[in-house]
This record gives sequence, C-alpha cells and structure tokens, in this order.
Amino acid sequence: EVQLVESGGGLVQPGGSLRLSCAASGFTVSDDAMSWVRQAPGKGLEWVSTISTGLAFTTYADSVKGRFTISRDNAKNTLYLQMNNLKPEDTAVYFCARRSGTRGQGTQVTVSS
Repeated sequence: EVQLVESGGGLVQPGGSLRLSCAASGFTVSDDAMSWVRQAPGKGLEWVSTISTGLAFTTYADSVKGRFTISRDNAKNTLYLQMNNLKPEDTAVYFCARRSGTRGQGTQVTVSS
C-alpha cells in the first residue's frame, strides 16, 4: 500500500525556519518525481517544488525560490522541504505528492508573530 506521511509543520515567527519531512512507503521515492504542494486557507493548491528522479534536478515556484530547498534521502525513502526565511504568506497546509497526484494528509505551517 502506498503511503505518504508528512510531518514537521508548526507555528513559526516570520524569518524562521522549518524542515518538513514526508515518509514514503509502498514505493521508492527516487523512482518517482516528487513534489511539495501547499494550500493556503480559502485558496486552491499551489505547486511549491519538484525533485526529479535520477540526478534529482530541482525546480521551485518563484515565490519560494532562494528560501526553500527540496531534497530526498534514498536510504530513508523520505522527502524533505527545508524552509528558511518564512513569511506569513507561506502559511498553508503542505502536502508531498507523487507524479500521479497521490498526496499525504498534509502538515500545517503557520507563520505569524
């Protein structure tokens, strides 16, 4: 059974950092293009970042470029999102997702003073 379990969210002040994790089971993350997407209150899903298979090329939304870093640990079969210099507009539920669109349950990130 394919499962994606996100963790690491929380409440952080503007300018702070968080690292999100996405533990995968039932498939190998390095064999699939993996993404982070987010959904802010009252808004639709927004793509944040993708890491490719193989050489792990990464792409980012302009809104997070230079602040967020996507990575994966093949040994742990886990996807990560390091988020630095967080802004209030980064407040959202963050999901990891497979190329097929399968997502986890999400983890809440709230950026507020």
